[in-house]
Parts: sequence; C-alpha cells; structure tokens
Amino acid sequence: MPKRGRHTRSVLAVVAAAALGVAGCDAVGGDSAAPSEKAKPSPEPTPLWDRSPGSVAAVGDSITRGFDACDVLSDCPEASWATGASPEVDSLAVRLLGRAGAARRSWNYAVTGARMADLPGQMAQAVRRKPQLVTVMVGANDACRSTPSAMTPVSAFRADFEDSLRSLRKALPKAQVFVASVPNLKRLWSEGRSSPMGKQVWKLGICPSMLGDADALDSAATLRRDTVQKRVEDYNKVLAEVCAEDKRCRHDGGAVYDYRFGTTQLSRWDYFHPSVNGQARLAEIAYRTVTAKKPLT
Repeated sequence: MPKRGRHTRSVLAVVAAAALGVAGCDAVGGDSAAPSEKAKPSPEPTPLWDRSPGSVAAVGDSITRGFDACDVLSDCPEASWATGASPEVDSLAVRLLGRAGAARRSWNYAVTGARMADLPGQMAQAVRRKPQLVTVMVGANDACRSTPSAMTPVSAFRADFEDSLRSLRKALPKAQVFVASVPNLKRLWSEGRSSPMGKQVWKLGICPSMLGDADALDSAATLRRDTVQKRVEDYNKVLAEVCAEDKRCRHDGGAVYDYRFGTTQLSRWDYFHPSVNGQARLAEIAYRTVTAKKPLT
C-alpha cells in the first residue's frame, strides 16, 4: 500500500507540472500571440509610382510653352498641356492638383527653341522647386534644323538625356518623371501643307529640315523628309530606353508620336505647333500615362 501511494502522488505531480507548463506558455505568449491579441497586418510597401503627385515642373521646348496656340509667333504658357491654367486645355497640372493647386505648385521651365542639350540646365532650375513630378517633352528641335546634316547626333541626344536624369536623381531621388515622345513631324508636314497661310509661316524658319519646300515631292525632298523622320524615330527609341532604366520614370509608350494630329489640333497660324485643342489632347495623353496603374507599353 505505501508503494502504491507514492506512485499515485508521483503521477499527479507530473500531470500538474505539465498543466502548469502549458498554462505558462499561454501566459507569456511564447512564439504565438495570446488568444486575446490579433496579429498586426504587414504594412503595404510604398509604391514606386505615385499616381497623384503633389507638384509638377515642366521642362522642354516650344510645345510645352504653348507656342502659337493663342497668337502668331508667340508663347502662350497659359495654354500649355503641362502647366497651363486655360480651362479649354485642362492641363496635366490642373487635372492632378486642381486649379488652385496648379497655380501654387506647378512651374514651367520649358523654352521655345530648346533642344536636348538645353535640358540639363532646365532640369537644374526645376529641381530647386523640389517637384514631385517632372514632365519632359523635347526633341523636335533636335530634328528641326536648317538641314538634316545639322540634326543632333543620336549619341549626343542620349548623353544629354542621361545627364539630365542623373542630375535630377542626385538632387531628388524620389521625384517622378513623365517623358513624352517626339511628335510625328512628317505627319505634321502632311497635314499642314494644305494651308497656304501655314506654308507662308513655315518659310520664316519653322522646322526647315522637314517643312522647307513644302510642296516639293521629288526624290531629294522625299529623302530629306524620310531622313528627318528616321532621326525622330531614333530619338524616341532613346527616350524610351533611358526612361526604362529609371524606376520612377514613365514614357508615354509612343502615344504623342502616334497621335494623328488633324488641322483642328494644329495652330491656325503655323499649322505645325499644337492649337489649344491639340494642347488639350497632349494633356489627356500625359494624364492617362501618369495615373495609369501600370506603365503604358
């Protein structure tokens, strides 16, 4: 009998110790949360692309300055597709920031006549504002030279664009960039040559490599225009390739180049630069690209 009692007490001690051990794990939590606690969800990673940036700076050439959109041979920044305040255009900045926000937090550093070589300087001005989005539309003037031989070499075009993005990244690592493709210059010639007034303005020196001798259709003129057009295509390839190397850069996927500008979308003074209507179409393309869930291809 005494032996049986000692055995019973030993078994009860082991059971009690096991029970206390389980209770102890629950009390201190162990490797799992207590029943009354809920595991906190992991925070979602911040996306690289912000579809609603809070400020916009524009760099580029006469198109972004609204040249010939409102009056003959003059800038009209209020009609700019990027930052303009015109309700007829509904610019990218207005669509993103609202009219009051665009007036305070958007800036236009584009310059009529600018080429890619001018972009690093414009970018240096833009970064001082610390914009969350920088728009780039440049390249038409690199092709629009006195002759095809005077066009900017593709290698130089690439080097200056890369330099511009490097300087932006050094100053503003998280700034986003929207890059528009160079318009189809040959199509602009094809549309505009139907206007006698447009052809007279072209003679003042608007894109002579493409628009010079607008009615000439001989082999030399055709070769000249095809050479310019090929250079535009090469520029667009550079813009897309360099932008693709930057995780915070979006290219329009060739949307501006592919857009079929008609006479309604062209300035009634030079039939080459976008009209107010054309500026609105550019704003639509930019807004669609910036706010898309995924980059356009």
